[in-house]
Amino acid sequence: MLAAGEFRQGLDGWHAIVPMAGAIYRLYLPAMPVSGAPLSVELPLDANFDIRLQAAHRFWSAIEGRRLGTPPLALSFQRRRRFLLIMRALDAWLAGHSYREIAEGLFGKERVLGRSWKDHDLRSLTIRLVQSGIALMRGGYRALLRPISRKK
Repeated sequence: MLAAGEFRQGLDGWHAIVPMAGAIYRLYLPAMPVSGAPLSVELPLDANFDIRLQAAHRFWSAIEGRRLGTPPLALSFQRRRRFLLIMRALDAWLAGHSYREIAEGLFGKERVLGRSWKDHDLRSLTIRLVQSGIALMRGGYRALLRPISRKK
């Protein structure tokens, strides 16, 4: 493990963990640059290019002493709340509880008892939460690392 600000040479180049402006950056340098020489960033044009670009911009802002803003992968309050509901629903489903019992645990018995369960909106929501949890459990958790796509 590297200490903060320490560079180590590996077979493939130099590695470092650099804390700056309240964030931690992991750097890889193929060769140690000469003091004062300009640095460049290499970003592959892949599916994660947008996230890498935001991370590179945050790193540049930290070097320049500018505000970083919110991290690009930070979850909004609504996404965090939904993720918590998904995890709780999945845990209950894996423990063998029915959708109705899960809904009562998540939303309260009072909200579930008001109408017929077959056409209750909380029934549909509970089923979707469990299905989302199953998808996350089967490898879809990587979707949490990607921003919500705005294009359809």
